[in-house]
Amino acid sequence: MTPARPESADRGGATVCLLVVGLVFVLVGVFGAAIGTARTARHQARVGADFAALAGAGRALDGDGVACAEAAELARANRSRLTGCLLDGLDVLVTVEVPVTPLPGFRRVATATSRAGPIRD
Repeated sequence: MTPARPESADRGGATVCLLVVGLVFVLVGVFGAAIGTARTARHQARVGADFAALAGAGRALDGDGVACAEAAELARANRSRLTGCLLDGLDVLVTVEVPVTPLPGFRRVATATSRAGPIRD
């Protein structure tokens, strides 16, 4: 004869609460990583635009075709794509974009614009 167990009031509520808390932590981590990825792409676009503008400004005396080709080449070297290039006197204004996928199935583009030219007083 085995003694009868007393009826327990525990029905697994703590397990469910622990799973919910764990899921919240995972979701916060995923969205934090997505924000970090987007910020990194934005910084990469800024660097690509700055370097492309400097490269284009260095060749501004050779005309807009040469300056923009040089800017596009340097943008590609920085893993970005030149989407706009305008030669204004000796100033070069470039726009680049960097593709980013912060979450699976969610593609965006980080865009940056930069201007470079001679120093003016």
